[in-house]
Amino acid sequence: MANKQIFVNLAVKNLDKSKAFFAALGYTFNEKFTDANAACMVIQEGSIHAMLLVEDFFKTFTSKSLTDTSKSTEVLLCLSCESRAEVDEMVAKAVAAGGTVPREPQDYGFMYGHGFQDIDGHLWELMYMDPNAEVPHQNA
Repeated sequence: MANKQIFVNLAVKNLDKSKAFFAALGYTFNEKFTDANAACMVIQEGSIHAMLLVEDFFKTFTSKSLTDTSKSTEVLLCLSCESRAEVDEMVAKAVAAGGTVPREPQDYGFMYGHGFQDIDGHLWELMYMDPNAEVPHQNA
């Protein structure tokens, strides 16, 4: 199997506010796949995208009810960063744009992670893995 791209679909309450939030983090949008119902956020050009779908439009793709993100987590999105500083910078940008921080940063020596909750309640984790660090082995 040769999957080349991923499009994560997320329900949002207000598309314009969600677009503004993610634009404040430095993300851009592919206007070819953006309209009043959806916005195609480019996370990594050519490979990783998030489709921000207005809730009513999102519901046309599923017969299941939408998750109330104030009470439940439907998915935990994790993106890699190039440094610990980039992790912290992205979290700071998210908070400045209206996001919240659900927990303290986690430092495992070989891996550093922190995250934020966007304005629609979706959880985004950011992590940096030190390529030169020794990864501890877990006993099975």
